[in-house]
Amino acid sequence: MLQTEWNGFRRIDFIFQGREAILVFPSSQNRTAKWLLKTEYFDAFPNCEIELVKRGFHLAYLKNINRWGTDADQDAKRDFAQHLTAEFGLADRCVPVGMSCGGLHAVNLASRHPEIVAALYLDAPVLNLLSCPGGMGCADYSESMWQELVDAYGFSRSELITYRQHPIDRLDILLRNKIPVILVYGDSDPVVPYCENGAVLEQYYRENGGILKVIGKPGCGHHPHGLADPAPIVDFILAHA
Repeated sequence: MLQTEWNGFRRIDFIFQGREAILVFPSSQNRTAKWLLKTEYFDAFPNCEIELVKRGFHLAYLKNINRWGTDADQDAKRDFAQHLTAEFGLADRCVPVGMSCGGLHAVNLASRHPEIVAALYLDAPVLNLLSCPGGMGCADYSESMWQELVDAYGFSRSELITYRQHPIDRLDILLRNKIPVILVYGDSDPVVPYCENGAVLEQYYRENGGILKVIGKPGCGHHPHGLADPAPIVDFILAHA
């Protein structure tokens, strides 16, 4: 186990089930059992996570086999969550923070293991593989990202067209389990277009009474993730975690 600091907070790095793992601790003065799970890109755009660690949340991360949301990664996160509860006294439910492909992981985790998820923070999330990396709509196509998906799932394009386990196909599970969602997006995102991804979740939640807050960023592309002032995200998570 390696002990260092992350943005002024105590951080430990260790190995869990053969994977790199990270846990960041809040100060002892306001420490709670609540925690965030960054599902991919641990150090990317962390201002919301920093603010919540200041409020007493822990922040955890478990390295994925790949960034495309496969079941083995979600099962490992379930085991990791149980480990953090048993060994560090963290809450039974966490708040996954899913940016870009991390959103794919977050929704797949919440639909596969809803018992460990309190709420979701999704930011420009990949929710439709036909869109990203498939490039079958208005998304920019990347041959290298497509090859990553082939390596992860073994898909042909025909198999992807008939696939019915995209995150947008699992939204009913989130609703049945009353999982609140805060969704942030850029309205000029060419990599993960909102109209093919997050907008499907927004419409489904609004039509079916889900707990949802949506924040669009005019003129923003895929980056930067988050908000310059993360207060609206922080407030939503504090209300629902």
